[in-house]
Amino acid sequence: MTTSTHLLRRKRFLPLMITQFFNAFNDNLYKTAMVLFVVYSVYQDEKQEALFSGAASLIFVAPFVLFSALAGQLADTRDKAAIIRVVKLCEIGWASLGVVGLYLAWQGIMVHTVAIPLLMVVLFLASTQSAFLGPIKYAILPQQLKKEEVLSGTGLVEAGTYIAILGGTILAGFVEVQTSMIVIIITAFIGYLSARFVPQALPQSDYEMHFPLLEPFAVETKSTFKRWLGYPFVAVADQVVMSSRLIKEVKQNRQIWLAIIAISFFWTMGAVLFIQFPPLAKNQLLATPEVSSLFLVIFSLGIAIGSVSINALLKGVVSARYSPISVVVMGAFLIGFYIVAKAWSPNPSGELLPVQEWIMEPLAVPLSLMLLGVSTAGGMFVVPLYAFLTTRCAKDAASRTIAVNNIVNCICMVLGSALAIGLTGIGIAVVDQLLVAAAMTMVSAWLGWMLFKAEKEAGDPAIA
Repeated sequence: MTTSTHLLRRKRFLPLMITQFFNAFNDNLYKTAMVLFVVYSVYQDEKQEALFSGAASLIFVAPFVLFSALAGQLADTRDKAAIIRVVKLCEIGWASLGVVGLYLAWQGIMVHTVAIPLLMVVLFLASTQSAFLGPIKYAILPQQLKKEEVLSGTGLVEAGTYIAILGGTILAGFVEVQTSMIVIIITAFIGYLSARFVPQALPQSDYEMHFPLLEPFAVETKSTFKRWLGYPFVAVADQVVMSSRLIKEVKQNRQIWLAIIAISFFWTMGAVLFIQFPPLAKNQLLATPEVSSLFLVIFSLGIAIGSVSINALLKGVVSARYSPISVVVMGAFLIGFYIVAKAWSPNPSGELLPVQEWIMEPLAVPLSLMLLGVSTAGGMFVVPLYAFLTTRCAKDAASRTIAVNNIVNCICMVLGSALAIGLTGIGIAVVDQLLVAAAMTMVSAWLGWMLFKAEKEAGDPAIA
């Protein structure tokens, strides 16, 4: 905690922390404000609402799969601080477009033909910005911080990210859309101003970017029309090739690859839980949508607590030592959450309880504490693994390593979402799916143990 407080007073860390905080805050404020407004004020059909929500989730994930490889290579070959400033300047642009889209939808002007398509385009742009910033926010830490500060810095960034997600989500749910529009613009400017104070972080090697499909295509295609017509398809294919090549490159380091798989499997579980919260709150706990939002708030708060507290156990040493036991504890809390939820007695009237009445129910506090335990243990599991990625890889490959992690994470989150949908499709009750998530923690514990075993076999003096 002393190290963490120390970092928050340092120019080499504080501007990055503020920039990342407001980036996550604005992303989630915009996304949540858009989804809630469209679902509650535009569509009146359950299928259309579900389709819009699913499409928004897919659009939000897509840039991480498409552009993470490019973002990672770019960050390793350019000044990371300069990239941050360019990215945050672009945020002012997409935020302005997003406000236009929200205003058109709010006023009912060309809602289906212009407003909603514009909102989706802006969501893609916002996610693309995060995809380019993602590899930098962790990879820049070993350059700006001392070795013993990296774990604290990673924990602060992770905690700050979840607090920002929490703040953006809450604000979008409790203020009018016109207020959200104003805050989105102001936040974009604050983020850009803080980015201007991030210290220089020059590339640490002579690594060269390569475009295996795009470069030959540009040379061999003489026709300008054919070049512009085929460019988007070749560019996307090129990203797939680059992603595959980066994944193959990262897999050469067994410790790094095990950390990526462990993190990705953790977010597979996270995807399952996030999908379960709304139907669980409605059908098992007979509560209004605000209660499912409360679950997300508690989950984010727990991750933030775990992110900071793990540093006290590890005393600044980056290691997977406590990851296996942390995720086992997470599984135990999940089972406790299941038991309490299963024992929940619905109110006699059968009406959905608002959040202020729900929290007065006898089992509300135990249920909330179990969820807090789940997320706190989860934060203690995953944060050292992020620090592991940036400290165990080559100095010139940190951003590319984080990019590969983002790609694999997103693929696993999609698989986790598909798993949750599939379990519901075959008739498994949402509350019973909590046991599936609990069982998955055993796989995470095994992955964490394999990583720590590889860490010891490598003879790392930090864990001796």
